[in-house]
This record gives sequence, structure tokens and C-alpha cells, in this order.
Amino acid sequence: MSESIFPYKYQKETLPNGLTVIMIPMESPGLVAYYSVVRTGSRDEVEPGKSGFAHFFEHMMFRGTKKYPASVYDSMVTSIGASANANTTDDYTAYHLNFAKEDLETVIDIESDRFQNLSYEKPAFQTEAGAVYGEYRKNITSPFAMLNEKMQDLAFDVHTYKHTTIGFEADIKAMPEAFEYSKSFFNRFYRPDNVVLVISGDINPAATMKLITKYYGAWQKGYQAPSITPEPPQKGERTAEITYPGKTLPIINIAYKGDALNLKNMDFVSALLLGDLAFGETGELYKKLVIQEQKVQNLGASTPMNRDMPLFEIYSMVKKVDDLDYVRDEAYATLEKFKTTPVEEKRLNDLKRRNKYSFLMGLDTPDHVAGGVARFVALTGGIEVIDELYTQFMKVTPQDIATAAKKYFVPDSRTVVVLKGAQ
Repeated sequence: MSESIFPYKYQKETLPNGLTVIMIPMESPGLVAYYSVVRTGSRDEVEPGKSGFAHFFEHMMFRGTKKYPASVYDSMVTSIGASANANTTDDYTAYHLNFAKEDLETVIDIESDRFQNLSYEKPAFQTEAGAVYGEYRKNITSPFAMLNEKMQDLAFDVHTYKHTTIGFEADIKAMPEAFEYSKSFFNRFYRPDNVVLVISGDINPAATMKLITKYYGAWQKGYQAPSITPEPPQKGERTAEITYPGKTLPIINIAYKGDALNLKNMDFVSALLLGDLAFGETGELYKKLVIQEQKVQNLGASTPMNRDMPLFEIYSMVKKVDDLDYVRDEAYATLEKFKTTPVEEKRLNDLKRRNKYSFLMGLDTPDHVAGGVARFVALTGGIEVIDELYTQFMKVTPQDIATAAKKYFVPDSRTVVVLKGAQ
């Protein structure tokens, strides 16, 4: 048995219709967090011209039902002093509320109702579609959003990670005419066998399950996973330069094709640590470029956990356009060094401890606990993976780091996008 890292005892139950319920009782007098994790994100949008619908339903789910129209749902949430919100990612959509424990049945009632009986007419659908396009136009005024959109489009050819979570602009503009399609999207993906409830805080698991069974038991299963085309191997570096229509410091984004979440793959596990070692605040390059030479505003890396092949990215906002090539070459040189020079054992062990401590310290409230496990739940259907991840981290050696650097950070799988402000 591996060591248990996750600090709370939890109970996992599955209804006959496939709905999974993870209950995490914890010391939080009177407080409960309730997360409905739909294991569908922008990666599941396989039909051409229909990107953005996972995010779109984040909006539509607040449109109400015949039993509890939007205004009634909103007033009920307000009357119990709860806060309701949602967020969409590439791999999942999560709906969450925080409230007092005596209102648990009310929350289960209204949440189960909208997940089973969402109801909206075409005018409301078109109004929300317009709002989503407004959100897109607002987001794209950020240079980082513009850069990210270009990076994903350039780096991927066929996989659905080619579009950002909010979707391609042309698809968002066409949404108002996709009313019937929206109904089919809801019917396919909002099914109990594609949803995990995470309920944490001051709860009694047995009593909670009785309520879950009462309110969700009649929900009909029927989820069918979409057929997602795998991304073929990249066979050569790709580059692009884009102009931001405003003032901004230049930004460089260097991305490499990674691997999907698989904790038996030590190269992948090592890469999760490598990003921080090479480009984090304790790394030599950060100290050089940010602190000593002061050539960049920031420097960092992203090595995400995804269902399918993600991008391992290095990004930096550079103070002067003339230094872009220098910063890029320094990043390349840093990666080459990690391929040939083993990282210090002490530094690697310090990072392992710091990561574990940071994760555990973040699990301090019911909302932070449920939110902290949401991605793991979405990717694997449970939270057992957390113990496995931190157990695997402890096994990573300096040689493993070098091996991962050699595997992933090669020019043929690299995509580089530079963003510059309008002159």
C-alpha cells in the first residue's frame, strides 16, 4: 500500500444510474461545499463548427427549469446565503456552491433538478449566445488570451485541444442558430454516468446518500463518449508572430507536445517537476533573467495534467523586443543543461516537499478541498490518483528528470509563438 497523502477520510458511492458521489467529511462547523463535476470540456467538442458548447452550458445551466425558473433558483440560492458559480476547462465543467449544512437538502433539490430538467426557449438561448460572444470579445482584449488562442491553433492539427475552452470565434458567432444542437449536447453529456458529485464539509455521509438517492435516483443514464481524433506526432518546429492591437510588452510562448495523465509513466511524472526546476522562482534562469539582468517581467512554465496530449509550455513577458531572441535562447540552453547535467538531489527533494506541503495547506476549507480535487475527479473519476501522484513524485530521481527533458523538449515537437504590441 502506498502512503496516504490526502488528509481526509472519504466515502465514494455510485448510484445504479452511474452517478458517482464522493463525500469528504471534515472539521468545518456548519459549512458545506457541493461540486457537480461534468466530465466534459472543450476536448469533447468534436463536431466541426460546434466548438465552445461546453463553456456555453456553464451559462445555460443557470437558465432554470419549469419547477425552478432562473429567477426562483437565484432567489433560493440568495435566501440561503449561498454562492453559486461554475467554470469550464479543456477537460471538464464544474458547478459549485458553498452554504450552511442545514440547507443541504435544498441544494440537492435545486441542483438535481437543473441537471435533469434544464429548460430554455430559443429567445433565452440566443440571448445567452450573444452574451458568450461578448465574453469572447472581452477576453481577447488580453494579450495572453490572444497568444493562447494562436498557440493552440498552431500547435494542434486535428485534436480538439486546437481550440480554446471558449471556442473558435466563428463558431461562437454562429451559436445563435444552433438551438436544436444545444439540446442534443445537453442530452448527450449531462447524464449521471458522466457526472461526479464532490460534497465536502460538515456532512453525514449516510444521510447525504439518502438525499442523493431520493433526488437523483430517477435520472436516466445514457452518456456516450465522443470519438476524439488523436493528435499525430509533430514532425518539425512551428513558429508564428502575432501583433496585439494595443500596447503591451512582448511575450514569448514556447510549447512542446507532452503526454496525457498516466502516473505509471515516470517521464510524465518527472516532467511535472521539471517545469518548476527549470523555470520556477528557485531556478537559475529565473534568478538571472528576472532578478539579476531584469530583462523580463515574468518567467514560468506550465506542465498540465490532461486526458489527452497537452502542451508543456514556457512563457515570458520580455521588457524589450530586442531581447526576445536572447530570452528564447536562454530557455533552450536551460533545457539542454537539464538533459545532460543531473539536478541536485537536495533541490529536487526540496521541491517534492514544497509541492506536497503546498497542496496539503490548500485543503483548509470545504470549498478548497472540493475545488482542489475537481481536476483529479474529472480526469480519473475519483481522488485515489492523488495518493498515487505524490507517491510517484517521491520516486523521481535526478536521472529521471534528465530522461524526461530528453524525451519531451525536442525541437521537432516545439511550437513557438511571439506576441508584440502595435507599434
